[in-house]
Amino acid sequence: MPDSSYSDDLVLLEDVARAAGRLSMRYWKQAPKAWDKGGEAGPVSEADLAVNTLCEDRLRRARPDYGWLSEESADNVERLAAARVFIVDPIDGTRAFLSEDPGFGQALAVVEHGRVVAGVVHMPAHDLTYSAVLGGQALLNGAPITPTRATSTIGATVLTSKLSDDPSHWHDGVPAYRRVFRPSLAWRLCLVAEGRYDATISFRKSWEWDVAAASLIAECAGAVVSDLSGAAFRFNRPECQEDGLVVAPAALHADFLRQIRR
Repeated sequence: MPDSSYSDDLVLLEDVARAAGRLSMRYWKQAPKAWDKGGEAGPVSEADLAVNTLCEDRLRRARPDYGWLSEESADNVERLAAARVFIVDPIDGTRAFLSEDPGFGQALAVVEHGRVVAGVVHMPAHDLTYSAVLGGQALLNGAPITPTRATSTIGATVLTSKLSDDPSHWHDGVPAYRRVFRPSLAWRLCLVAEGRYDATISFRKSWEWDVAAASLIAECAGAVVSDLSGAAFRFNRPECQEDGLVVAPAALHADFLRQIRR
């Protein structure tokens, strides 16, 4: 059974995620001010910052002893000493948000000693809320979800970018999968968790705020989540990044790892 304090944290995350979603929808399709963060960090908008402020105010007021890590906040090394830490992406899929694509959302997680113990991914334009607590089931709008039973990369539907079609990433050429793309990385993991697609992979480094919440959702659904070497993620690290990702049902996950060139 899930720890009761984890379940309490999940309720808090769900409430704040929905409030953040409502706020983001007030900016969506309203031409919010936006600019590039530089250093290949991508765009940010006034909506990202407003949602970040809402999340930080509500979460840290409710749990003042928790650490804080967010894409849109200056990093504070004090989080490294905290027993529990909020890891937040105020708007995952900012490019989609700014182009008026509905594929954006909020990703909120609580991490304890490197492991996610509660996570929510909320997609407000689609009215979808994915959630999980350590030791419990993965849910979509309150109903349990599970991944597919795919076992082979051949014919698998894979959420990934064109970068994955580079033969240099593979031992024996690009597998015969069908590539599909969704802008929010957190949503890609959730779509695998609910069985709408077989897998998601990325050869780019993954920021913790992009994958923390969704990694628990995928694991609680029954998928295997790892970096490109097959190692489990460990969160709230100084560098805040993971070495790519592979998320899939167990047999398919193993098939990907056999073919990926490190």
